[in-house]
Amino acid sequence: MEVFEVSGGRQLRGEITPQGAKNEALQVICASLLTPEKITIRNIPIIDDVTNLIGLLASMGVMVTRESESDLSFEARNIDLDYLLTPEFRKQSAGLRGSVMIVGPLLARFGKAYIPRPGGDKIGRRRLDTHFSGFGKLGADFEFDASDPFFKVTAPYLTGSYIHLDEASVTGTANIIMAAVLARGKTTIYNAACEPYIQQLCKMLTAMGAKIEGIGSNLLNIIGVEELHGCTHTILPDMIEIGSFIGMAAMTGSEITIKNVSYGNLGIIPDSFRRLGIKLERTGDDIFIPAQEHYEIETFIDGSIMVIADAIWPGLTPDLLSVFLVTATQAKGSVLIHQKMFESRLFFVDKLIDMGAQIILCDPHRATVIGLDKMIKLRGTVMTSPDIRAGVALLIAAMSAEGKSIIHNINQIDRGYQKIDERLNAIGADIKRIS
Repeated sequence: MEVFEVSGGRQLRGEITPQGAKNEALQVICASLLTPEKITIRNIPIIDDVTNLIGLLASMGVMVTRESESDLSFEARNIDLDYLLTPEFRKQSAGLRGSVMIVGPLLARFGKAYIPRPGGDKIGRRRLDTHFSGFGKLGADFEFDASDPFFKVTAPYLTGSYIHLDEASVTGTANIIMAAVLARGKTTIYNAACEPYIQQLCKMLTAMGAKIEGIGSNLLNIIGVEELHGCTHTILPDMIEIGSFIGMAAMTGSEITIKNVSYGNLGIIPDSFRRLGIKLERTGDDIFIPAQEHYEIETFIDGSIMVIADAIWPGLTPDLLSVFLVTATQAKGSVLIHQKMFESRLFFVDKLIDMGAQIILCDPHRATVIGLDKMIKLRGTVMTSPDIRAGVALLIAAMSAEGKSIIHNINQIDRGYQKIDERLNAIGADIKRIS
């Protein structure tokens, strides 16, 4: 197993370009299963979760051609559906959360799909009811045996329906959209997730010949078509990585420019960092973060403690709350971090407390951070990355700390961040990858 050895206390300086969006990549790559024609996808992040999904599609029979490091084409002409019943498929897909999004396209195009209970981050229960309830309303039959955690969905054909989602699940919305575009008749999805990733998926499907109205809202109307065609699609820059770089710059007192961020698709992320007192400037489509010796957390108008909480889009993405929490440890002032969606994502704070951070874990969903105003530096320590987002938060903490830190289980970070050590070292970090 590899570990990161991080020498902290170094200021960064220079430019860094965010990778393609991980969550979008997982969706649009699965969408290539909807047509036998060539789909070209540009700006694909070369990270473990994405490369593992590409490997899964290749094993199913998709012809994958690499046109450049981040541009690939997919041709799903000869899909081996029998492979879905093999032990190899179970092993390959079970460790990958994004594998669940092959179900919608396979069901729509071939009338059946199978998937083991998918893996991914251990951040609490992440139910799949929304996905399979939606497929059921489109006319699919669902089978699941708790003694053999393997989902089976079949339908001779799908029929459009009115679907009011019980939660605005991003992956659930994506999966149902991909099933509905080839269903007979009209499908209405209400309480749909409307993140930029979903908007991008809808735009790609429209380019393939799908008929989708309401893109960008939580009410989608889809008229099913008989077939879809090839297209070329470019993935947005990853908003989670952009937010990670903003927090990293503040924690390390660095001056960096984040290039080509697609600012209009960042939602309230920049303003949320400003609430922590972090200065950032938009220059064209770049974000410039000046070196700051101190940054002070705002209070509400009545003087009460600031609360930063996740919410469905256009609220703040839950994937960035770990970064907000670690960044607040060196701010001036206090903030309540409220992680509403997942009950295990804040449990990494014990590592930060070991480093000297002042944090009160109120319950599995809330933590109060008392900022140290950089008067007391975090100290290097040995820690383990529990999931992708907590992993990069711990990396940020280690980069700002005095002394050396060792981070174990860095494959979790590699699942979501492309060559993060090499890219940060290029602008002044000291991160060694050690076997």
